[in-house]
Amino acid sequence: MISFKLKNKCYRPIGLDIGHDSVKMIQFVISDGSVSVAAAAKVAIDKDLCGDNSKYQQFVVSSINKMLASGNFTGKNVVSCLAGDDVKMTSLRLNETERLQADAVLKKEMADRFDFDLDEDQISYLDAGHVKHGDEIKTEYLMFAAYNDVIKNHINMLELCSLRPVSIDIVPCALFRSFERSLRRTEDVERTSVFIDIGSKFTTVVFGRRGQINFVKQIPVGSEGLNQQIASKLSVSLAQADILRSRLQKERRLRDNSQIENRLDASSRQVLIDAISFVAEQLAREVSLCFKYYTVTFRGKGIENVIITGGGAYESILIGAFKRYLAVDIEIAKPLKGFEILNGAFDNEETKFGSEWAVAVGLGTKGYDFSKCKN
Repeated sequence: MISFKLKNKCYRPIGLDIGHDSVKMIQFVISDGSVSVAAAAKVAIDKDLCGDNSKYQQFVVSSINKMLASGNFTGKNVVSCLAGDDVKMTSLRLNETERLQADAVLKKEMADRFDFDLDEDQISYLDAGHVKHGDEIKTEYLMFAAYNDVIKNHINMLELCSLRPVSIDIVPCALFRSFERSLRRTEDVERTSVFIDIGSKFTTVVFGRRGQINFVKQIPVGSEGLNQQIASKLSVSLAQADILRSRLQKERRLRDNSQIENRLDASSRQVLIDAISFVAEQLAREVSLCFKYYTVTFRGKGIENVIITGGGAYESILIGAFKRYLAVDIEIAKPLKGFEILNGAFDNEETKFGSEWAVAVGLGTKGYDFSKCKN
């Protein structure tokens, strides 16, 4: 729907999510306290390119330039994020005495643990809250760090697209931010929400309460792991495995399989289900361990709901495994719900509310105070 109401427009920086399987760009515009989607675009990345850094970067740069050339995006400012494998994450606890010198203590510990250079590399942290450690009350910190060369390469790639990076974020923070606006009710603020982003190579788990991130875990299993298991069992390529998994998803969504041409035979279908279930069970167990850690560490803070994001959110077998292991309400994310979509930025309802846009939304809204928002 085209809107003619916006006169005093303020365009936000472009949110750029460069993943292993796609590149997503989104831009928001603000008018009279309302936030709308002004432009969005997505390009799938050939799975064969991910093994070749040079070809992968060339494709990403070319794709971004084509999306910018479409004319739908305004300006060159961009907020992007580093890939999961480019960021080291851990947690550290400090007592009251150490907390007085938290910056120096935390950065030195992170540098020693992962061989970072305090003068060159980037090390950041978040206060996750107080925890009971034996008889002591300590402060838990979430640590994030990236090597300087990684950040330089990322900036160089953006500059090849003539983009101006105003901020470089990380997936957990972008993911949490994308849902902050929908968790402003009193009952939402007081409860713990869990966000699970199932990406291509990684699954990122974020626990948050009262507008604060309390726990982050990055698990090196994603939708690519499902394809790898299928490829191994059926002796096919990763690209073929992805196609077969998509076919299975479609068949499971439709009750009347007679609507589908070239249906999977019973034997192949069962192999697919078994392969996906094997990885799904592994991932669900890993996430359940995060739940146990959180409930022990942050006592008295019960977990009431889980929001699933990322491309893996469409995998029904995986969602079923989460429901069995986590025993809480599970919701498939709709990160764009509530935003007005301008100028046909999204082509259809499935993409409009697609869970895979959560990180991009968090990047595109960085720095905006949603307490002033009328949405």
